[in-house]
Amino acid sequence: MRWWFEPAGAYIGSVPSEAIGGFFGVNGRIYLDHAATTPMLGEARAAVVETMERWANPSSPHADGRAARAALERARADVADALGWRHDVIFTSGATEALAIAGARARAEGRWHGATEHEAAAAAMGADSRVLRVDREGLVDSDALDAALAASPALVAIQQVNNETGVLQPLGAMVERVRAAGSLLLADCAQGAGKLPLPDADFIAVSAHKLGGPPGVGALLVKDLATLAASGGGQEKGYRRGTHNLPGIAGFAAAVASRRFAGAMPRLAGLRARLEQQLRAVAIGAAAPRSPAIGAYAVEGVTAAALLIQLDLAGFAVSAGSACSSGSMKRSHVLSAMAVPDDLAGSTIRISFGPDTVEGDVDAVATAINRIADRARAA
Repeated sequence: MRWWFEPAGAYIGSVPSEAIGGFFGVNGRIYLDHAATTPMLGEARAAVVETMERWANPSSPHADGRAARAALERARADVADALGWRHDVIFTSGATEALAIAGARARAEGRWHGATEHEAAAAAMGADSRVLRVDREGLVDSDALDAALAASPALVAIQQVNNETGVLQPLGAMVERVRAAGSLLLADCAQGAGKLPLPDADFIAVSAHKLGGPPGVGALLVKDLATLAASGGGQEKGYRRGTHNLPGIAGFAAAVASRRFAGAMPRLAGLRARLEQQLRAVAIGAAAPRSPAIGAYAVEGVTAAALLIQLDLAGFAVSAGSACSSGSMKRSHVLSAMAVPDDLAGSTIRISFGPDTVEGDVDAVATAINRIADRARAA
């Protein structure tokens, strides 16, 4: 996916164009930060606009409100169908709220979460939630999980796809052990929904803007509402308060129903392999199963901050870890949990693909990164 802007960098006079090779000043920017957010698909934009033009509150009793309610329920059915979910769908403002609802109100005594979970999941599980260690590839330690499950029934939060490294957790095997212990599994699928098959978890958090929908909307998928305490709100069967974001929900449904990401995943696997063949860098979590859409790479000899600045000036949008915390440039808790050495952790960037990413994008960013690294090492 390309976004077209005027050339960046004119305001940073201290960075000469020759510092980053021939890519400086290129008009066409290449967007490779889809794990942070994916530009809204045309289908989603059209659905949002159409719904705004005939907007009414779905909770209103008049004819306009009833029509809006019907549109809301069609969108709910479309989301469930496209995701292959045969249970309840609670619309939320995004994956963060979905995690917060499950983390606070799941009917289980204890709380556990993986060491590499998104910070929103750790916060949702509460200060008393205990941490499940991971191995050097970022996979939850089996012995640690068994020990946690043996302690007492609990809610266990584990990501499907890690947002920084793309590492895939074996949730299919985990859910059987969690249920056998009388516990519940909360799967953060913000990076996997609409791209990979969903796990058979008790709760699943989904975000629209990670799969081509609008920001500010998502869902909590619930296998059995009896396992979740209601809030007493008047929205979403008593699990939320406030007014439905029907335009956003319509855009969400249109994006996931398009299956644009799901259809592109086999091709994206080839693009990531192509990138890693060219890139002179250390792939983080390379020995573990990973999502084709995300890769984390430590470029030895160059700090992540320097890489991001120079790539941005050269016309590439990439990131260092989670977009929610990368602005601080603090050490990633994900890489710390994986025991990645300091020098590599400080040099790690994330490259993530979308349904319109092409070979030329991959070749260009690999060449740019290698040039930056060569110049840094030579200096």
